[in-house]
Amino acid sequence: MSPSAVSPPASHGDSEKVNLVRIAHVYYTHAGFEREHQFLRDFGFTEVSRLNVGKPDETIFYRGYGTEPFLYCSTKGEEDSFGGAAFVVESRKDLELAARVIPTASEIWEMKDAPGGGECVTVKDPVDGFMVHLVYGQVQREMDEQHEQREYNFVGALSDISVDETVTDHGSFCSQQRSIAQRTNSNECKKVSTRKSSQSFTYLNSPSGPSQVYKLGHFGFCVTNFAKSLNFWTSHFNFKPTDLLHDKEGRDITTFMHLDRGQELVDHHCFFFFEGPKTHVHHSSFEVFDFDTQVLGHDWLIKKGYENCWGVGRHVLGSQIFDYWFDTSKFILEHYVDGDQVNCETPITRDMASPDGLYIWGPDLPPSFMD
Repeated sequence: MSPSAVSPPASHGDSEKVNLVRIAHVYYTHAGFEREHQFLRDFGFTEVSRLNVGKPDETIFYRGYGTEPFLYCSTKGEEDSFGGAAFVVESRKDLELAARVIPTASEIWEMKDAPGGGECVTVKDPVDGFMVHLVYGQVQREMDEQHEQREYNFVGALSDISVDETVTDHGSFCSQQRSIAQRTNSNECKKVSTRKSSQSFTYLNSPSGPSQVYKLGHFGFCVTNFAKSLNFWTSHFNFKPTDLLHDKEGRDITTFMHLDRGQELVDHHCFFFFEGPKTHVHHSSFEVFDFDTQVLGHDWLIKKGYENCWGVGRHVLGSQIFDYWFDTSKFILEHYVDGDQVNCETPITRDMASPDGLYIWGPDLPPSFMD
């Protein structure tokens, strides 16, 4: 999907960072292309369009129910591989800056065959070579799906803040809710919800089926030189560590990074990486509407015979409820709900890396999960 041409080395006079707005989509290649297609449908994606039908490089674009024109691009190939994640940039000047300044960046290329169109610059990690795509000018889709915001009963007093029963903009609702009640990185949790009326009865009528995906939340990678990768991605882009984890010697080996958008609330992390002996993608994570739909999707994937990797459980860092699955190529995809949001006032935390720090509750951590 991207050219091989790279720009000349950066000028020493350029110190401005490329401004990223949000994570947008991911690229994968699958040898078992048709098997993967069925899995992705069962995981909660909707097919948007196909290219090169019947050819060795046939490609399918998939969307969620949000406004991104696509979230996942699957291409037929001889070997399974990860083709990188894409981020939307603030302006075309950011594309021009990346192409001019970053030594491993491509020239600007046109996404003429992709849903939503737009332009792109592809950047490679200087150590391990994995790709991040910078996108500008994509046309967003109209979000016509509606999801009912359920009411919950909690012990004790609840806020009397009301929320519309029908939510058409999932992101706006989450931002509103996080603005009202900020959760911390500790296990303490403050939450705002509507109160069920004791005079009414609410029956949940959720049909069996896939857990519909809303958006891409984050992706993660294993890198072979943590310090060099951290320096590269934070020097050229507005990535900022939310959390740093160190080994017994005090050397940082893992980071969960968010986009520094000033006072604007953003997801706890959209990009994480950790150091290991062999570079590889760890997982890509997709947000779904709520816990009920998440667990219904979990049951659907079990019914269809797919392999659960880990979940359902709740993480410590980011505190989202997670559910990890192996796809048909043995890549890991995650459904998540209820993650934290942060901004420029959120302090960076630094702790010792340990298996106990990965989750609050859930099944036992699989021994190979952080390989």
